[in-house]
Amino acid sequence: MAAQTYIAISELHPNFSHPKVAGIVIGKSDVKGFPDRKNIGADRFTFSFTIKDSPDFFINVTAWGHDGYIIGLSNSFNTGDCVIIDNPLVTNKDPEKGDRFCPTTPSLYRLLVSEAHSQVCLCADMDTIDRLLPLIHLPVKDSRDFYSLGDIVANGQQLDGSVINILAAVKSIGELKQFTTSDRRKGQRLEVKLFDDSVSSFPLVCWDREAIQLVQTMIPKETVLFIADAKISFDSFRNGMTATVNSKTIITVNPDTREASLLFSYAKEASESGVLDQDEKPEDIPVESITDVYTVSQLKQKARVDPEAFFGITYSFISRLDLDSSVSKVIRTRCSRCKFQVTEDLQSCSYQLCPGRDQALSASTGFDLLVDLTDHTGTVQACALRSPVAEKTLGCTMEEFTSLTDDERTAMKWKFLLERCKIYVKILPSSKTRTGIRGVVLACSLADPGEVKQHMSALLRRL
Repeated sequence: MAAQTYIAISELHPNFSHPKVAGIVIGKSDVKGFPDRKNIGADRFTFSFTIKDSPDFFINVTAWGHDGYIIGLSNSFNTGDCVIIDNPLVTNKDPEKGDRFCPTTPSLYRLLVSEAHSQVCLCADMDTIDRLLPLIHLPVKDSRDFYSLGDIVANGQQLDGSVINILAAVKSIGELKQFTTSDRRKGQRLEVKLFDDSVSSFPLVCWDREAIQLVQTMIPKETVLFIADAKISFDSFRNGMTATVNSKTIITVNPDTREASLLFSYAKEASESGVLDQDEKPEDIPVESITDVYTVSQLKQKARVDPEAFFGITYSFISRLDLDSSVSKVIRTRCSRCKFQVTEDLQSCSYQLCPGRDQALSASTGFDLLVDLTDHTGTVQACALRSPVAEKTLGCTMEEFTSLTDDERTAMKWKFLLERCKIYVKILPSSKTRTGIRGVVLACSLADPGEVKQHMSALLRRL
C-alpha cells in the first residue's frame, strides 16, 4: 500500500470520512478499567498511545472497549512499532478531561478507536516503515530545552512538583519491584540511575508497565534519553530530588540531536575510563545495620541476579594485601569529585571527564589498597580498602605507616593473611572486573573463632 494513501496528522479534521493514518508509536500507557455508567456492574477498558508521522506532528490515540478487545489490542504493538489506524474518530481535544493525562501534542485533535468502527494493525509497507522509523529518535520538545542533572540538583526543592525535560544517559537499571496496594491492586516499580557530565547518579522512577518494558530494553552506559515532561519531586527519604515517568511523559531513546551526541560521547569515554565505577560514599548504611552473612560464592551469585549494590558480612581471609609495596602504591591522592588519581601540586584535576576540571583542585590523600577476599568457596578480587576504614583495620595512621620499616610492613601484612577476618562489604556489579563484581570494604577485624563456627554452621544449614 502506498504511503500517500494515508492522511497526514497535520491535515486531520473531524469532517474527514473514514480516515486512515500511519505513524510510529512514540509512547503508550497501561490498560485501565473503569465502571461502565451505561451498564451497571460491568467495566469499560481503555489505553492510550501517541503516534508520529513527521518531525513536527504527533497525536494521541485512545482506545475504548471490553477487556478482551483492549488487552488484545494493547498487546499487539509496542513503542517503536509502526501502525496503521483505519477509520478512527477525529475529535477535538478536551484539556479538562482525558487529555489532561496524555502527552502534550501540537495537534488540535485526538483520535478515538473502537472495536465496532476502527482497526489498528502493524504497518507492513516497507516504504512507509523506512519513512517513519527515523522519527522515533526525534524528541517531541526542542532538543535544547532541557535541564541537565546538575541544574536539577542545583535548583533543589525549587523544582519540587515541576514538569521538565531532561537529557541524561542511563547508568544502571534496577530490579523490578512488585507490590499489592491496600485495596488489593497490583503494582510495580522500577528505578533507573541516570548520569551526565555534571552528576554521576540521579534516580528516575517508573511505575507503568509500558514505561518499565521500554526501560528494560536499554543498555546501561550506552543509552542516552531525552525525557519530555518528567515530574520532579523532592524525596525526603533520600533528602534529594528524583524524576518520575508519568502519563504525560515521552521518552526518546538515543535522540538524533547534537546535544545527545555529545552526551553519548561523554558516556562512552566515562564508561571506558572506569570513572562511572568509582565508589560512592561507602557509608551508605551504618555498618551496625548490616547483618546478612555470605560466603564468597554467595556474594558472586547474588551480584549476578541483583543489579543493585548490596551489603553483607563475609568471614574470609585477606589473600592479597600489598602493604610491602612502595608507599606510592599504598597511599594515594585522589580528586574529591571524580576519584581520579592526581598529584597534590596540580592546580586542577587533570582528568578531562572530571565534572570539576575547570575548578580549583579538591583532593584527599589516604590509604588506597586493592585486596582479595578468599574463603573455602572462592575469591573476590580487587576489593577497595581505603581510608578511613584502612586506618581502623591496620591500626595505624598514614604517618605511622610511612615510618615503618619494610620488615614491619611485611609483618603487618602477614598478620591478616594468616587469620580469618570478619569483613563488612558493599558489593556492586561492574563490567570492568573479570568476575563482574566489585567490592568495597566497609569494616574489617580479626574474627572471633566461636563466632565464625556459629555462622559457618548456619550457612551450611542454608545450603
